Amino acid sequence: MPATSPLPARWAACRVPLCAVTLLTAGLLPVAARADDGIATDRPDFVESSDTVGKGRFQIETSVAFDKDKTAGVRNRTWSTPTLLRWGAWDDVELRLETDGAVRSRVTAGGETARASGFADSSLGIKWHVADGAEDGSRPGMAWLFHVDAPSGSSEFKGEGWRPSARLTAEWDLPHDFSAGVMTGLYQDRNSDNRRYLGGILAATLGIPLREGWRGFVEVAGQSLASNRNGGKVVTFDAGTSWQLSPDLQLDAAVFRGISKAAPDWSWTVGVSVRF
Repeated sequence: MPATSPLPARWAACRVPLCAVTLLTAGLLPVAARADDGIATDRPDFVESSDTVGKGRFQIETSVAFDKDKTAGVRNRTWSTPTLLRWGAWDDVELRLETDGAVRSRVTAGGETARASGFADSSLGIKWHVADGAEDGSRPGMAWLFHVDAPSGSSEFKGEGWRPSARLTAEWDLPHDFSAGVMTGLYQDRNSDNRRYLGGILAATLGIPLREGWRGFVEVAGQSLASNRNGGKVVTFDAGTSWQLSPDLQLDAAVFRGISKAAPDWSWTVGVSVRF
């Protein structure tokens, strides 16, 4: 997902427990061995999958992303290379390294253009699959994601300090091979005054079967929900498709339309995911 929020693209969205009751309930649900239906990725939509890659498996999800925005006569263009590395420590737990990768930006205002290039911060995380979903859709598959963003990028793109986050994602299987997903979360960041603040995350997606090996999605994503003094609300309407060429290889593309003032006007991404 394009880098349109303080989180790495997806997140690069989650990143504070959200609901102790939900966690307890999810922890008590049976976690059975899941059949291998092929690669399950956390892209190209913003809502993360509840699935993990499986013990001993390694998965890379990488892409090219572009953001375009014009506000008060100032034009912004940003190119990035969002990448997520996932390794299965156990069947239901994976370790994650996420970054927006190489970044290049161009800002034009008053006839003058400023350019910058470098590397984005990296995020270390863990995904814990806590419940399998029911095939009839009566119970969702669920996972917790805990991340911390490190101030590891180039000076032009480096965030302030370590920024933790937590997300809870849930997925339902629906009739006729449709699916639905919801993700909620909290993250901590610093504003322009270097003061810490809490922001929210809330997104919902609908998965759509297109043809064999092809799936589409539509989504509304509150990628970053904060007060105006803390960057404002980044909300997008998203749509895209994925093509599973083999059980371990997927191509995808998506477009994101900003529907809030703080969101980029348009974003798009094209990516590839490989499981080993």
